[in-house]
Amino acid sequence: MTDQLTADPTAERDGAASTAPTSWWRDAVIYQVYPRSFADSDGDGIGDLPGLRSRLPYLRELGVDAVWLSPFYASPQADAGYDVADYRTVDPMFGTLADARALLGDAHDLGLRVIVDLVPNHSSDQHEWFRRAIAEGPGSALRARYHFRPGRGAGGELPPNDWPSIFGGPAWTRTTDPDGTPGDWYLHLFAPQQPDFNWDHPAVADEFRTILRFWLDLGVDGFRIDVAHGLVKAEGLPDLGARTEWHLLDVGVSPCFDRDGVHDIYRSWRRILDEYPGERIAVAEAWAPTLDRVADYVRPDELHQAFNFSYLGTAWDVATQRRVIDESLRAMRRVGAPATWTLSNHDVVRHTTRLLQTDEGDVAGRRPVEVDPVAGLRRARAATLLLLALPGSAYLYQGEELGLPEVVDLPPEVRQDPAFHRATGQDGYRDGCRVPIPWAGEKAPYGFGPEGGASWLPQPASWARLSVAAQQGDPASTLELYRAALALRRAEPALGAADNLRWCEAPAGLLVFERGGSVRCTVNMTDAPIRIARPGQALLTSGPVDLSGPEVEIPADTTVWWVPGSPDGAS
Repeated sequence: MTDQLTADPTAERDGAASTAPTSWWRDAVIYQVYPRSFADSDGDGIGDLPGLRSRLPYLRELGVDAVWLSPFYASPQADAGYDVADYRTVDPMFGTLADARALLGDAHDLGLRVIVDLVPNHSSDQHEWFRRAIAEGPGSALRARYHFRPGRGAGGELPPNDWPSIFGGPAWTRTTDPDGTPGDWYLHLFAPQQPDFNWDHPAVADEFRTILRFWLDLGVDGFRIDVAHGLVKAEGLPDLGARTEWHLLDVGVSPCFDRDGVHDIYRSWRRILDEYPGERIAVAEAWAPTLDRVADYVRPDELHQAFNFSYLGTAWDVATQRRVIDESLRAMRRVGAPATWTLSNHDVVRHTTRLLQTDEGDVAGRRPVEVDPVAGLRRARAATLLLLALPGSAYLYQGEELGLPEVVDLPPEVRQDPAFHRATGQDGYRDGCRVPIPWAGEKAPYGFGPEGGASWLPQPASWARLSVAAQQGDPASTLELYRAALALRRAEPALGAADNLRWCEAPAGLLVFERGGSVRCTVNMTDAPIRIARPGQALLTSGPVDLSGPEVEIPADTTVWWVPGSPDGAS
């Protein structure tokens, strides 16, 4: 492998020749921080903003361009902060608004941009609007800002329609009127503590425009839009009919997801973002039936990026990978947007575990199973170099740079995913990817918080060898692989946003492509080595490769980056 490269994260990148704009976000590497699991400053077992602030230099050294923060707003935490009670306040468990300002200032001083989660599909049931709507009873004007409906049946005892909750059970909960009698029902596509907003009501649109401006004025560089596909529901809230359940990763065509009306909302948001300097952006968490439908969210007058969930769930084989990569690039090319690529996030099984699973649902990140950790890490490292060689923007999830596996043996009593104890809907196994990450030391909490403290989810004993301190400076470690790959990605002009991927002929089992004619990526997706003529000088390998001869044997589940030139110069 090559010597480690260093690069200034604040420096401008050399863009490959392209007619596309060279905006920062088109090829940015964005690192997701799940705040409660990143760094705990006060010893309460929960990560917080001061803890994250203290670790920002680590992220700069890693080589990412921006940090995306999962919700830290005031919340009862029924769904880990995705049930927001006050969109303009930091929850005390994470710090204060002053901590948020300080975090933004420090990040910008380090050349890091900050993107924050925005949750517009639903609020907490403790949001002032909803609390008043319940307290005031039928006829309250605030009820029109949510979806309140009378029930069906002789006494209104049945839900208004047959929609299921993503988290299991019906998507409706019946209220109790102020006089104690059963009342209307309200819609919640997720947990009962997360009532859906009615985006047909002008007050909802007005409120979120002011929320956008509040955080933009504070200095955030953009927003990740939670459930971006869910805001608008079909008129009349019609029944689903034959389909009685769905999953977050497979919502398909439905009356409450990916309705055309969402696009008017995002056009209005884009106008607000464009008023601010520094190219503030918005990223859609948009689950849609096709990549072309996803691309509609990033037309030139709408949002900037959309997560590529089709790629996240792609099986580890050449034909499938090539097809999804081609489809992704084609769909985004149609609207002039960059493709995005990711392998893990806070809602799916970590790819160190997931990529070795073979069941289709497991590949998509639903239910974890135990896998060989050595083989899982080898494949994950190969997948990472593949992802970072693709055109567009990459999203990393905290801890993947340490090679963290999914924690599959959490006891039921510690799990906090609200879907875990439900019989249907999303499986409820998201806690395993949210276990706090290890920083240093031989025993928990491994520097996540003060020595002798705890963490809100228990960390495995095996994680001592995966900590930042244990991997720092070890050229064979996953951490140093990520640092080297991100530095090379910045230094090599061909590895930018330009849509310059060309497939190369290759033996069966190898995925091979070139970027800009100057960087070649070779991936062995089989469980056996494959011998090839050496194509040039090796830039970086995901695992050990013998580079001593004119032919090279690429081991199983291994990726190599090459550049033209004499092999004698390779290290």
